[in-house]
Amino acid sequence: MAPARGAGRRPDRVVPTWSDRVAAQASEAVGGPWGRHAVTGRALFWTPLRVCLLYATVVLAAAWLKQAPCSDGNWAGSVQYTHLCYSDTVPLFGIHGLGEGALPYLDAAVEYPVLTGALMALAAVLGRGYEDLAGAAGLLPQVPPVQAYYAATCLLLSLCALVTVRAVLGASGRRPWDAAMIGLSPLLLVHAFTNWDLLAVALAACGLWAWARERPVLAGVLLGLGTAAKLFPALLLGALFLLCLRAGRLRVWLRAALAAAVAWLVVDVPVALLAPENWSLFFRLNSTRPADPDTLWNIAITAAGGDLLDGPLAEGETPVVLNALVALCVLLVVAAVGWLTLAAPVRPRVAQVAFLLVAGFLLVTKVWSPQYSLWLLPLAVLARPRWRSLLLWQATEAVLWVVRMLWYLGTDERGVGTEWFFLAVTARDVAVLVLVGLVVRDVWRPDGDVVRTSWPAVDDPAGGPLDGAEDRVVLRGRRRWDQVT
Repeated sequence: MAPARGAGRRPDRVVPTWSDRVAAQASEAVGGPWGRHAVTGRALFWTPLRVCLLYATVVLAAAWLKQAPCSDGNWAGSVQYTHLCYSDTVPLFGIHGLGEGALPYLDAAVEYPVLTGALMALAAVLGRGYEDLAGAAGLLPQVPPVQAYYAATCLLLSLCALVTVRAVLGASGRRPWDAAMIGLSPLLLVHAFTNWDLLAVALAACGLWAWARERPVLAGVLLGLGTAAKLFPALLLGALFLLCLRAGRLRVWLRAALAAAVAWLVVDVPVALLAPENWSLFFRLNSTRPADPDTLWNIAITAAGGDLLDGPLAEGETPVVLNALVALCVLLVVAAVGWLTLAAPVRPRVAQVAFLLVAGFLLVTKVWSPQYSLWLLPLAVLARPRWRSLLLWQATEAVLWVVRMLWYLGTDERGVGTEWFFLAVTARDVAVLVLVGLVVRDVWRPDGDVVRTSWPAVDDPAGGPLDGAEDRVVLRGRRRWDQVT
């Protein structure tokens, strides 16, 4: 019998069970690693994209089951904590009058950027549409307005998660199966529906995908829209600036930056003109809010009895000293990543620099809401696609969520004390620091970078205009990689 078409040939993509120990061990449940003579990449239906999307769909369904006890808004008995299903979207439905048709910013002050408010409004419209349909047809189950709204919110966020999977696969080059690390992510299971952050994550991931396809203007538009949903995609523009500076491609970066600015202005300016006070609430709130519970700043302030930095603050009082220190630390993070980008023996990959900037920002900022960790997920997968380190980090995130809920429950209700919460926060921060250290090591020693070494002659699959570009601005003192090897 003639061998199957493609049998015995080198696969045209990286096979995870050949290159990752965790994937190889997990494959024992289904017969072991992929065989040397197996046909690779020629399935008619179950392509890597469809398999990764299926993984994400299953995990999102499990995330919905986890959230179901909280979906009707009846949180009697602290069910949001005992069942680990707390979500900001449920209480804010009533606070912002979404059930009565109030429009974010125009009718209600919303503490989120504009595109996030738009997603809230869209979910409310879809929820009311379901209510009308259920009432008119009599065939669909009638549910409380908040439950219809929450179901619509989760569906929209699920779509954002699937888009993120597609974007990561598109930016991964010959490593399409790395997108499975998004689809099977414990972090996605825990925080997919905690807040609306997946919208910005999807836009940021699509921006990186567009950059990888050498479409800097589209990349800029997507990153600008992402910044209109959450501010962190602006850090990705900073990463692209550092890399374009090293490669002497600042004109390309300028096109992306201008497109991002225009996209952000198109979204934000109309709302700022129509409702300036409500539009600016997000910026005012972030200026006046103290250190969040799960930040290193809060741990230090609590350990000092509340007298550290600004001391006890009155309601609404701005923590001037804390804000100044956070700003200084952010600048130091940018300077450190900038130095590493320009001094590394080989220009770092886009995802590596982006991950280091966002991770550094989260570690030193005064606000790290639990769902913010989703910002790191696609960047971490693209920067260092190793199952073991990524799963260990996400395990600390899951543990922190459980401990956080028990801490909110209180010791009188069989919860845990502050010391356990701080211990979980510290473990999460250490896990992120370990990931940062591993990425820095890969940047400084490119021969250990799994992306560059998994396929011959690979520079940066997500580099787009930077892929294979010559260096123009380099800090001397470290020999180039090709000179070392």
